[in-house]
Amino acid sequence: MIVRSSSSAFAERSALSTSGRLLLPASLDDYVAEDNAVRVVEAFIDELDLVAMGFAGATQAHTGRPAYHRSTMLKIYLYGYLNWIQSSRRLDREAQRNVELMWLTGRLAPDFKTIANFRRDNGSATYLAIRLERAAELLRSSAFPITEVAVLCGFRSTAHFSRRFRQRFDVSPSQAIRPGKGKAAKLQERKVG
Repeated sequence: MIVRSSSSAFAERSALSTSGRLLLPASLDDYVAEDNAVRVVEAFIDELDLVAMGFAGATQAHTGRPAYHRSTMLKIYLYGYLNWIQSSRRLDREAQRNVELMWLTGRLAPDFKTIANFRRDNGSATYLAIRLERAAELLRSSAFPITEVAVLCGFRSTAHFSRRFRQRFDVSPSQAIRPGKGKAAKLQERKVG
């Protein structure tokens, strides 16, 4: 800010030139607070095994231009979900100008068509994976009955929840309640490893 002195008792403020250089922090990390929700999104998605969850394109092809990593696309998808941004075009714009989203993606900005294709190809896998991970966490850390966990995680029936849970973790929900015993140790090992 430049302050010009004048003959009056008050000084006048004027804006800086838009072509001038700014001395802002070079790191995006300086702009994202330690308690910001995007840090939770990053930690959550970095812990997921996207190949095991069935995300299309989770393994990179050996030919052609490398695609955006599925974890980056999932971060954009989840950021949009948490911030009520449903449009792929709006997510495209936000990835180019929103500091939080730039930090989350490492300044990668896929275009709206790439975001739309990811949603189309992985929409059900994304939603199901998030619900099952949440269910596993609730079963391990709470005293809720299986039927309540199923309802809390968006499943309409306990049978459907149990079938999907077994497909994902190779363990039934009742075995996951008591980690460290028999097959339930698999679920605990997957979470740790």
